[in-house]
Amino acid sequence: MKPVQDLIKGRNSTVFQVKPSVTVFEALKLLAEHGVGAMVVMDQGKLVGVVSERDYTRKVALQGKNSRETKVAEIMTREVVTVTPATGTLACMALMSQKNIRHLPVLDGSVVLGMISIRDIMNDIISGQEQTISQLTSYINS
Repeated sequence: MKPVQDLIKGRNSTVFQVKPSVTVFEALKLLAEHGVGAMVVMDQGKLVGVVSERDYTRKVALQGKNSRETKVAEIMTREVVTVTPATGTLACMALMSQKNIRHLPVLDGSVVLGMISIRDIMNDIISGQEQTISQLTSYINS
């Protein structure tokens, strides 16, 4: 399996982020606009949390709060689990499973390089299995 840096290498270098002071509604609009399920929450250039669709459904919608009044700081996940560019995809999958999370920010020191999702991990695993099957089929047929 690949290191995470290979998964984020070909992407747009923009890291979708939001400040903790914006409303949840504004954050939801950004999530929808960018077609992502989570964003990093940055304050003065520092990673302070992650906000996701799951945070919204569990901490706003199900609790009857108003997304136009609730701030991201109130619902974001503060204890952020991160990985480095060298972390392998299998290690990421194990971490996501263990922590019951779907997104991992990728940090180089304190610099956020990107975010990977469980979908990215699954695509990499499937791709690796397809390559193995193709190689085995070619070997058997030769």
